[in-house]
This record gives sequence, structure tokens and C-alpha cells, in this order.
Amino acid sequence: MGVARQYCGQLGKQDNCLVTVSLSIATQLGSLPIAYQLYVPKEWIDDRERARRAGIPDDQAFATKPQIALAQLREAIASGIAPGIVLADAGYGDETAFRDGVSELGLIYAVGIRPATTVWEPGKAPLSPKPWSGRGKPSTLLRRAPGHGPLAVKTLAMQFPANAWQTGTWREGSNAALSSRFAAVRVRPAHRDYWRTTLRAEEWLLIEWPEGDTEPLKYFLSTAPEEATLEQLVFVTKMRWRIERDYQDLKQEFGLGHYEGRGWRGFHNHATLSIAAYGFLMACRLRMGSGTDDKKNFVERALPVLPPDYIPRGSPAPTTPRS
Repeated sequence: MGVARQYCGQLGKQDNCLVTVSLSIATQLGSLPIAYQLYVPKEWIDDRERARRAGIPDDQAFATKPQIALAQLREAIASGIAPGIVLADAGYGDETAFRDGVSELGLIYAVGIRPATTVWEPGKAPLSPKPWSGRGKPSTLLRRAPGHGPLAVKTLAMQFPANAWQTGTWREGSNAALSSRFAAVRVRPAHRDYWRTTLRAEEWLLIEWPEGDTEPLKYFLSTAPEEATLEQLVFVTKMRWRIERDYQDLKQEFGLGHYEGRGWRGFHNHATLSIAAYGFLMACRLRMGSGTDDKKNFVERALPVLPPDYIPRGSPAPTTPRS
């Protein structure tokens, strides 16, 4: 499962960069959005007259993008969709509440985080609550202290020895296998744990640092099992390429990014039709069972062959009669 998309267009009388939140199901052979909702900023929700002009329902309450994504995951599970590993970029993965919400649903995640996200390095954790002095209420909160605190994941990555980095390959590209350097360690996320009474569970921190780059490129947190291998972690986190690739087809070949209306209903109707068309052709492709990751000519292969005397609607009339 993967979440999050951005779409630029209009809604109402002003030009805006409209952001949508979507949930896709994916395999190595293809992906398809199963939920798609426009994110509406709080100032739009609070301005009811403006919202009504755009056709936004009166009962539409404000929700952040991670909150919308969690609601989509809950609906997918309630609908009987087979659970999968949740993938998301750092805009979602960096929010502790989103990660906690995914875990509460019983799902594993492998999500991007930002370089400044803090964790407890291997072998370290917050200090226990202060010992009770015999006066007042005993403290129950975890502690930090000077010289004993978490590190930004970038700072931690820069401390790794050279032998911590291994080459990982995740799929075949157009000309060669795609690979990069990775390191993975078990850490504890540290966000505001000084307000907690119990330690956060350990997770995998996966870091990508391509050969020749001056610093690491990407960071991921994953609740994959402790026995997961580096190869498995790399394969799972890199599955987002499939969703990104399919969205290119959706926007360019199936019109998902071509909406020029100004209403809530029209926006979602347009997306529904685009996704339905793509879903039909994706089903045809999977039934063909090609077993390859070649997407370059997917649309051309899926479309039926037109008869030689076909004239597109709106084209000039033929100069000679058809036989």
C-alpha cells in the first residue's frame, strides 16, 4: 500500500496547487489507486461561503493529509482489502502520529523520514524516570540529560564506519540493475518521548548513500521484523517506484492531471473516471501475464488496434469514399 499524491490545478476562483491524498495497492507488476481525496486547507473549510461556491460539502471537516491517509487505510481494511506494507514519503512518514496510527491498525510500514528526524542510536534509550525523593508525586516520565540524548538520523549516518555500507539491488532498469549503497540499524524513534512513560519499540532505520555522493540521500523507518535482511528492506522501500511510475501514466495518458474545472464534485468525478479507465487496462495487462516490469509501451500494447480506415472524430472528411 502506498499513500500521497500532489496535483496542481484550480478550485473556485483562484489558482491553487491542489493536493490529493490517495491510497494505492501495488505489486511488482502494477499498482492502482483505491482511494483518492482532495485535501482542503483549513482556511477553505472555515470560509463556508467560499467552500460552497466550490461545491465542498457542508459536512466536510478539516483533516490533515496524514489524517486523511489513515482514514483511507481504515476504510480499505474494513472493505476487506488484503493488508500490505504501508509505504509513504517523508511528508507522511515523518509524522509520529501517522506511524503510530498505521501500527495501531496492525500494519507494517516502511516510510521516508527527513534527515533531521531524531532517533536513539543502537544501544541507547531514554533514561528511566527520576527516583522518588519521598515527597510529592513520583515521576513516571522518561528523561534525557546533558550528553544523553537522541541524534538526527543524518548525524548518525555520518558516524557509520565504511564497512557499514553495502550495495543493494532492487530491480532491473532499462539498461542495468538499479543499485545503491545502504546501511540498516535498529533504533528507537525519539519524538517527544520525554512525555512518555514507556520506551518506544525498536525499528529499522534504513539509509541510502549512493557511491560518490557527499552525504546520504534518503532515510526510512520500518517496523519490519527484526530478522528482516537488508535486501528485503531495500526491496520493500523501493516499491514506491511502481506507484510513482503508474501515476505518470495516469496523469499523462489517462488525463488524471488534466482537470480544469472548479468544483469538488467534478474534481472527484474526473479522478474516478481516469482511475477506472486505468484500472481496466491494468487488469488487461495483468491477465496477459507478461511477468515483466517493462512499462515503456504499456499503453500502446493495451489499446486495441484501430482499423486502417478509421477517422478520428472531428477530423476533416476523407477526400475519397471508403470502400
